[in-house]
Amino acid sequence: MFFWFIGTAVVSVGFVFRDPGFDYRLLIVGSVLPIADGLFGGARALHSVTVSVAVLAILMLVTRRGGATRKLLLGLPIGMILHLVFDGAWTDTDTFWWPFTGPGFDDAPLPISGRGALSLMLETIGVVICWWLVRANSLTSAPAWRRFLHDGRLARVPGGG
Repeated sequence: MFFWFIGTAVVSVGFVFRDPGFDYRLLIVGSVLPIADGLFGGARALHSVTVSVAVLAILMLVTRRGGATRKLLLGLPIGMILHLVFDGAWTDTDTFWWPFTGPGFDDAPLPISGRGALSLMLETIGVVICWWLVRANSLTSAPAWRRFLHDGRLARVPGGG
């Protein structure tokens, strides 16, 4: 699954922040970043709320309030947290609360790997959401795509900008 996390993260941030200036680029990266745990054999540190909150806390400590850098970087931990929400990562208490539940990981699979047909349905929904976002924001045109890559803004997001 890939598009499920991107689509749900973008729509959620649109509804919550309603900020036409929000930069969605790092939100998208953060929303799929925990999938990289699969390279290490299953759900690991990126499926822990502790890591997402630590990234957010570090970002808040090292960037200036109201600054452009903070505004740009905030998308990364927000995307990581939304991945945990839309992945159902909390269902594996040991991984979700790592390292407070112990130092290691007990061969926990990625939450998306055990859902079978449900994963296919969710990914299909994600593709539809992403397809709508691309069409609504004219991202099939080269100038609109370049503009998005440059500033990360989307003119049309459900509930928001």
